Amino acid sequence: MKPMVSKDKRPVNLDIGSMQLPITAYVSITHRLSGVFLFLVSGLMVWALDTSLRSEEGFNSVSATLAMPVSKAILWLIASALSYHALSGVKHIIMDFGIGETMQGGVTGARIVIVLAIALAVFWGVVIW
Repeated sequence: MKPMVSKDKRPVNLDIGSMQLPITAYVSITHRLSGVFLFLVSGLMVWALDTSLRSEEGFNSVSATLAMPVSKAILWLIASALSYHALSGVKHIIMDFGIGETMQGGVTGARIVIVLAIALAVFWGVVIW
């Protein structure tokens, strides 16, 4: 009995660094990363809310902390990530309804998400500073 030999000539070890992913893949990957980031900082945000609502001294302490430039940068990063994650999530929900399921529709949706996310990041930068 002869051993089975595959006629498939695809590479066995893929070099992911040399692959060119479509824009839809980058938007999907960053959507997941922003979700992980938001999960990690959610404890910090709940702690700050709890501290600020506990007493007047706690509120003043959180206010003073959020006035620092590093805290403003972190707050901007959180607001931008939340905006991006929400926009990308809405795109996924729209696609679940059957709108933009084609490759061209996905590319268009991904571009819209990126443009709106950049606009919101600028907006949050203006509001915070």
